[in-house]
Amino acid sequence: MNTNMEKPYVVGIDIGGTNTVFGIVDARGTVIASSSIKTGAYTEVETYVDEVCKNLLPLLEANGGKDKIKGIGVGAPNGNYYTGTIEFAPNLPWKGVIPLAALFEERLGIPTALTNDANAAAIGEMTYGAARGMKDFIMITLGTGVGSGIVINGQLVYGHDGFAGELGHVIVRRENGRVCGCGRKGCLETYCSATGVARTAREFLTARTEPSLLRSIPAENITSKDVYDAAVKGDKLAQDIFNFTGTILGEALADAIAFSSPEAIVLFGGLAKSGDYIFKPIQESIDKNVLNIYKGKTKLLMSELKDADAAVLGASALGWELK
Repeated sequence: MNTNMEKPYVVGIDIGGTNTVFGIVDARGTVIASSSIKTGAYTEVETYVDEVCKNLLPLLEANGGKDKIKGIGVGAPNGNYYTGTIEFAPNLPWKGVIPLAALFEERLGIPTALTNDANAAAIGEMTYGAARGMKDFIMITLGTGVGSGIVINGQLVYGHDGFAGELGHVIVRRENGRVCGCGRKGCLETYCSATGVARTAREFLTARTEPSLLRSIPAENITSKDVYDAAVKGDKLAQDIFNFTGTILGEALADAIAFSSPEAIVLFGGLAKSGDYIFKPIQESIDKNVLNIYKGKTKLLMSELKDADAAVLGASALGWELK
């Protein structure tokens, strides 16, 4: 991390489909000021950038001005680190290829780097969290989808085009695989995201007859949090949903271990907070499926980034690397 006293801060901007959160972060990973706007309220990207800057500039002024900022890091869906562009993001209001890093650089005069949200989370974990000091680890984000950031020899893997590391779209079920938002069938994220857990719940409730607390909720409204709440109360069907989900994720992670032999796999996101209900079946499935030479070598860890700050911290970590 290249920090100096003249420029003790970085800015992190996390662009989600609903909200954009941004903040100023110091070298210890403390978010010293933050704010947010609604992403979807701006159909023109220029207006959106203006609005972020309008809200960010007072925060900068209150903390020593733009001269104190080493760089800006942006985490965004379909963000390409090499080009600083967001490319064909399905959940954002702007279509096509958007030169977002350049727009912020021009507007603020501060060097700006951009990558996708899961890669940003991985860099954040390596800079401030559970992967500090690790040179080989895989970050798995379990949210609306399944994202991943893969670090090998201390470097995030971007691939030749900037889009490497999409473990959420490895195909885990070829027979009757679930349809994925990407247009293919059987992707990991259709089973192991928060959305995937809700899909499993609906399938289980239809296929099975035993009583369950989940039957009192309209099927289309069930969330992964509902499944967790039921599991904690001893609901067998809910616990089986976690076992099913963890088993599939563990199989995919056993394959991932085979290609990069990571020191750890770090799980991040709401679903990861289900504790043993999800960690236990994942660990058992990894142990059962991993190649012998890797057995017992890769730790399964929970992210150490504070939820409220995680997105901003992850994005901000990119800022330290800018010259």
